Amino acid sequence: MARRRRVPWWLVAVVVTVLVLVTGALPTDDARELAERTLPVLVFVAALTVVAELCAGAGLFDAAAGLAARLAGGRRWVLWALVVVLAIVSTAVLSLDTTAVLLTPVVIALARRTRTSPLPFALAVLALANTASLVLPVSNLTNLLADHTLRAAGVGYLALMWAPALVAIVVTVAFLGVRDRRALAGRFDPQPPHPVRDRPLLLVCALAVGALAVVFVAGAEPAPTAVVTAAVLLAATLARHQKLPVAARDLVPWRTLVVVLGLFVVVATAHAQGLGQVLGQAAGTGDGPASLLRIAAVGALASNGMNNLPAYLALEPAAGAEPLRVAALLVGTGVGPLITPWGSLATVLWWQRCRTLMLDVPAGTIVRQGLVLAPLAVVAATLALVAAA
Repeated sequence: MARRRRVPWWLVAVVVTVLVLVTGALPTDDARELAERTLPVLVFVAALTVVAELCAGAGLFDAAAGLAARLAGGRRWVLWALVVVLAIVSTAVLSLDTTAVLLTPVVIALARRTRTSPLPFALAVLALANTASLVLPVSNLTNLLADHTLRAAGVGYLALMWAPALVAIVVTVAFLGVRDRRALAGRFDPQPPHPVRDRPLLLVCALAVGALAVVFVAGAEPAPTAVVTAAVLLAATLARHQKLPVAARDLVPWRTLVVVLGLFVVVATAHAQGLGQVLGQAAGTGDGPASLLRIAAVGALASNGMNNLPAYLALEPAAGAEPLRVAALLVGTGVGPLITPWGSLATVLWWQRCRTLMLDVPAGTIVRQGLVLAPLAVVAATLALVAAA
């Protein structure tokens, strides 16, 4: 019996986008405004993915994991703590999706190499890929969308988000450390480091990532900065006569970007047809503590129900131009989507990676972790936002 071929999601997104534009379901002015906001974001994602792939191909993630193993001195809890730091830095500078796709296999391999249960390491990467995604505008697509609104209001992203970002990370690490303390006890035998294939290229990649962190904190425009960095690393890789880590046609994740664009278009169309009024009533008004907790909770619930990207866009009008409400919505849609396997694109990608690496993670395991961690992190981060404000 012949297998039925499934229609790829990117093709569905193209068809839906064309239909809503041709039929006028999404008005022309709304479509133009959506394009002006989202296309630079998608260009940034494409360029940063190229940077991350080239860094992985040069062995940057492997080298960082190997360094962590050596620094741990045979102590499992120290190794776990260093992996946590690596996940936080990767998410902050290279985005949560990069952490999910490129760091997950490295961490699982590291755990197996040190005869440590890989599940606590993998679940830490999953949690921090989401909860550490508030640090910089580039850490999450929703942050980039919100940064546009915050800049228009004359508010700096870091000045507004440092407290909730820090608290979300602290709560996550504390929860994971207490839960997994028994699995992280004991010692392991350090393994000899893997040989570096091309040390000069590895150094170039390390310097590029360090430079990205500095210029992003300094407030540089994300898209042009990422494009230039990607071009430099691609030129360096070719100049060193190194093979690309993936096929050239797959270096830019165009299928994923088309699907994301389709999600943006669907949400914008739904807003044009009246969805905004319903969500606006659910999210309420005001910027007091109760009001901020309310919009953060609605953002978290919507993210777990459909996915955090469309959830943010759908609720953004309810936040308006009020910076505190925008920040609370970011907490809900950034930290909150931990309960369902489809809550964020990073979770979907992480789960796929685990399956590829023969690490069975039942959906119930994700749900149980999220049911405890998501409310703790969302409430604590929102209250930190209120306190800092």
